[in-house]
Amino acid sequence: MLRLEARPQPSRAWSLGSPLLALALTVLLGVILFVALGKDPLRGLQMFFWEPVKSGYALGELMVKATPLLIIALGLAVCFRSNVWNIGAEGQFVIGAVCAGGVALLADKGTGPWIIPALLLAGVLGGMVWAGFTALLRDRFNANEILVSLMLVYVAIQLLNFMVHGPWKDPGGYNFPQTKTFEAVTQIPRLMSGSRLNIGLILALLGAGALWVFLFRLRAGFALQVGGLAPAAARYAGFSSRKALWTALLVSGGAAGLAGALEVAGPIGQLTPYVPAGYGFAAIIVAFVGRLHPVGMVFSAILMSMFYIGGELAQSRLGLPKSLTGVFQGLLLFTLLTCDTLINYRLRWGKGG
Repeated sequence: MLRLEARPQPSRAWSLGSPLLALALTVLLGVILFVALGKDPLRGLQMFFWEPVKSGYALGELMVKATPLLIIALGLAVCFRSNVWNIGAEGQFVIGAVCAGGVALLADKGTGPWIIPALLLAGVLGGMVWAGFTALLRDRFNANEILVSLMLVYVAIQLLNFMVHGPWKDPGGYNFPQTKTFEAVTQIPRLMSGSRLNIGLILALLGAGALWVFLFRLRAGFALQVGGLAPAAARYAGFSSRKALWTALLVSGGAAGLAGALEVAGPIGQLTPYVPAGYGFAAIIVAFVGRLHPVGMVFSAILMSMFYIGGELAQSRLGLPKSLTGVFQGLLLFTLLTCDTLINYRLRWGKGG
């Protein structure tokens, strides 16, 4: 029978190249999928890998999608490197959007530009509070952070639905469950005219740089990683595993909340039930495809946003279901996990032990 045998020394080169191999396998499986669906595979791949980059406007839309994915993934990387499994970034994203939306609704014609940093701060604090519930339950009651953070996603979505169906519902919105469109003064400043690309991209890139410095150049980043991965060693070295837990979850929640704030005050411009776009879950794939490294996550966020845009184009131009986006995301994660397994283990024929 087939069994897995640990390799004495996994290849560093293959570890770095694994995401590229996973992408190549995803493309190959995508070709097979398009053929099975009776579609031209070249046309299908064009929707995913050429259309999103063929013009300046397309590149701007690509960056609009990549921005929240990168911001959330940066926060998740802090958690995962600390061995804290925050799976609920989608809920923190939603709460950040709700808090930012609440501040944006306070604006009127006379409101000054101070409203923008205020709503971004509200989004960050909202995400941190939501992640703080998970940290509290894990810290005080040893609750499983995977289950707690995941269940809080659905609580956050229900809270959003309550607000847009109830207290914040636009009275002039023809009974649609949405808030009024936010005042122009709350709009996140755009980087260029004729594009929805805004300063969120700059914040995301600055965040990537800050994370690199924190993880690889500061003692605090080293302590955070040791505190999560080896609590006993951390205590011996004077590091706190409890502090690592709280720091990781609060940073991750704040990043997801910031992404939510940028989304509702940027491309969306109001709160609707469709704010949950799956970015919090897709960012988990972004983090691991990027090897939990800030530079790698920049490129994996762009790749994942290509899948989002490609799925939308495949739906409108090829008549394929929009769920194709999730299929490609799942294929990428599955092939990456397979590659990583074979990097660390080899297949052997032999008797089961």
